[in-house]
Amino acid sequence: MGALTRRRFLAACGALAAGGGGLAAYAHWVEPRWFRIHYLDMPVRGLPAALGGARLVQMSDLHVSHEVGAEHLLACLEAARRLAPDIVVYTGDLTNATGTPPDLLRRVLGSLALGRLATFSVPGNHDYGHMWNYPDQADRLAAALADAGAPMLRNAVGSVAGLQVLGLDDLWARRCRVVESIRKLDTNAPALVLLHNPDGADLPGWGSYAGWILSGHTHGGQCKPPFLPPPLLPVVNRRYTAGAFALEGGRSLYINRGLGHLMKVRFNVRPEITCFRLVGAA
Repeated sequence: MGALTRRRFLAACGALAAGGGGLAAYAHWVEPRWFRIHYLDMPVRGLPAALGGARLVQMSDLHVSHEVGAEHLLACLEAARRLAPDIVVYTGDLTNATGTPPDLLRRVLGSLALGRLATFSVPGNHDYGHMWNYPDQADRLAAALADAGAPMLRNAVGSVAGLQVLGLDDLWARRCRVVESIRKLDTNAPALVLLHNPDGADLPGWGSYAGWILSGHTHGGQCKPPFLPPPLLPVVNRRYTAGAFALEGGRSLYINRGLGHLMKVRFNVRPEITCFRLVGAA
């Protein structure tokens, strides 16, 4: 009896070790490249008739680097182009603060998915370089994005077919100006806000704005144990993981899981391209 129990114990240990190794391999080699396209409706009050049913594609946190890999990002961008988007938005961290090879960045910028009507971007903390403290780095990226057809909105408002698009600058770089930026919106016209870090949605100054806020930054936590919240989230508001959230004041927040990573590991949080269908709302 004792020998049998010992054999069973050793067999169980071996199975656990094999299973753990398999999960580790999956989290490192499979899921970081296994992106998904998530479809959902975006109700917008006063949506112009010209945009009814339009496709808005959001991508975030590409973190262009050798660690993420050019082939993965180029495949994601090609998938986004095949969606035939009317509007495309990039919600920050296109680059990596630890280093983005210029040749790799040029390849990605040359293959950006662009909207038929418009494309916009906003900066993330990594786009400001080490410790988010190098505005000249963000300036250079903004110029490159403008040349690539994806102008960067930094506390500024763009427009597409009657829809206002406000892009807020980065929170961790201490350049997010909610109060001043919201005042630039026409409150009688439909609007959308782009914001890299979802914690910015909790800042004061949103006033009567009651539309959507699209963000990224969290990577969904990158690893999410079943039935448990992600153990590591780079936000103050711990409920801001990924997906849609109803906020006070009638606002809606969507947090994209991102396409890249800092550490090459994802579990139960696949990279994401979000495809919204714009619909009118009461």
